Amino acid sequence: MSDPGNDFVSLTEVAGDEVSLEQVERLARRYYWAADYCRNRDAIEVACGSGQGSGYLASRARRFAAGDYSAALLRVGAAHYNGRVRFLRLDAQRLPYRDRTCDVVVLFEALYYIPDAERFFAECRRVLRPGGTLLIATANKDLFDFNPSPHSYRYFGVVELQQALEPHGFQTAFFGDAPLDAASLRQRALRPVKAAVVSLGLMPKSMNGKKLLKRFVFGGLTPMPAEITDATAPRVAPSPIRSDAPDRRHKVILCAATLAGTPK
Repeated sequence: MSDPGNDFVSLTEVAGDEVSLEQVERLARRYYWAADYCRNRDAIEVACGSGQGSGYLASRARRFAAGDYSAALLRVGAAHYNGRVRFLRLDAQRLPYRDRTCDVVVLFEALYYIPDAERFFAECRRVLRPGGTLLIATANKDLFDFNPSPHSYRYFGVVELQQALEPHGFQTAFFGDAPLDAASLRQRALRPVKAAVVSLGLMPKSMNGKKLLKRFVFGGLTPMPAEITDATAPRVAPSPIRSDAPDRRHKVILCAATLAGTPK
């Protein structure tokens, strides 16, 4: 994965950074969702960042490794886990695994940073065993107030993800998390303002700027945990959603893409 002029530290919240409670809960929920797929299976997490959810998945999987393009973020994760999780530097477009050696590949909130997503999908098809699963979580680009991340390449909605994955032999199921109708009245009232700020190119891009914006929208902030646990957030299952039309009701899209074939 090519480096967009930095090592992603400037784009990624690590332990201790001030974030919204909603952000922490969304983080935890996607790992709770993934844990059921990883239980007693051979799993890898791609673009793990500093590994806030890697320990949770490692404790459920039969075998587990976490990797990222950023050596700086990997050092943060390795220092926290102190050997409990195996971390390695990797490129999502060239996974360092032999053919058909994994049951689950996890990629959360990073698909849009991969220059060639098609190569990543092809790599997942190569390393997954028949019946294996690719799990993706991504911001929903189909909301009218969507704000793309700096240095991103391409965002996929449910329609685009299905169209991209099916030629690689994946059968897809989609889910929505963080429903908009559950957001606070303040958040909902500010959505048109956010859309206008995004369209004018005035959205803050620095971490400090984003922190000030989060304080305005969410109120008080909370430290990002170094590692999630079962107690980090309420356990709320994502809602199944259609794949033949853009979703306008959730902030986050989850995709479970299963490779055709019978699991061994």
